[in-house]
Amino acid sequence: MADSTVLIETSPARAIPEREEERERGSDFSELSRRMAEAGLLRRRPLYYTVRFGAVGLALAGVVAAFAVLGDSWAQLAVAAAAAVVFGQLGLAAHDLAHRQVFSRRRPSEAGGLLVADLLLGMSYGWWMNKHTRHHANPNHEGKDPDVSPDILVWSRRQASRARGLPRFVGKHQAALFFPLLTLEGLNLSFSSFKALRSPSMKRPVLEGTLLVAHFVLYFGGLFTVLSPGRALAFIAVHQGLFGIYLGSVFAPNHKGMPMIEEGTRLDFLRRQVLTSRNVRGGAFVDAFMGGLNYQIEHHLFPSMPTPALARAQVITERYCAELGVPYHQTGLLASHREALRHLRGVGEPLRD
Repeated sequence: MADSTVLIETSPARAIPEREEERERGSDFSELSRRMAEAGLLRRRPLYYTVRFGAVGLALAGVVAAFAVLGDSWAQLAVAAAAAVVFGQLGLAAHDLAHRQVFSRRRPSEAGGLLVADLLLGMSYGWWMNKHTRHHANPNHEGKDPDVSPDILVWSRRQASRARGLPRFVGKHQAALFFPLLTLEGLNLSFSSFKALRSPSMKRPVLEGTLLVAHFVLYFGGLFTVLSPGRALAFIAVHQGLFGIYLGSVFAPNHKGMPMIEEGTRLDFLRRQVLTSRNVRGGAFVDAFMGGLNYQIEHHLFPSMPTPALARAQVITERYCAELGVPYHQTGLLASHREALRHLRGVGEPLRD
């Protein structure tokens, strides 16, 4: 019997057909899940996280100590750059806590997430959790994934055709402006966090608001107490700018430039996660730099899988997708950014015309 198809929007040059006559929903994923469990890849790894979080904590303490020792000096800009990397690693730690990769129980996961995200990073754990949960449920789905909602950037030609005002202007040149805009991402996360405190979906607005205020009292208080106003502002610019670029360099390669799912498209769980995600090769350095999120396909299939298990899971998943005939995309770090920027340029083409 011939297969009827629906189209999933990708970059302007390609589209992926999807079979409407599927196997029983979820059966393909169930088999993959069974293989992961048999391989022991779903077990918690307390020693790994003790060492990793301990190293990040020592790095944070080292940055604070260096800041205190150097005093009012332009050498503090090097400390600001180091702090950006540490903040990026704290963000990855908060991510793993949120997915219960560290603790199996909700309460310690939330306590750790509130401490790391709100107090240390200045980002609302509750707001980010709500946003990220919706992303995981429907990655690259227009109208359902908040990460591809048209804001300043547009992620599909459909969005470009409807863009007005600033998004329309930025959309024309968004590939060139992408990394400059990332320098504002750290500030945007904090601004969105404070804004979200008024949302009915926030479970602990008073607690999170208190932690966020405490973070910025310590952050700005320390900077403007030790540094002159000019040097303090320069520190903030370097720190927040590089922090935003780091976060964007970790998260952008995962889905940007991969298929965009339109309303009405039917995909089972395994295909919805695999087809919209991209893995990034690169060995131990990329693993550490991206905190395991370079195994984005496996992370989306098994969000609570501990980071050190993802490399073995990648081999199992790639082979299983080959058995099913499901496209599995993996590329290098630089190539992943080229694909993402090519997609941004392609979807913005109607605006330039």
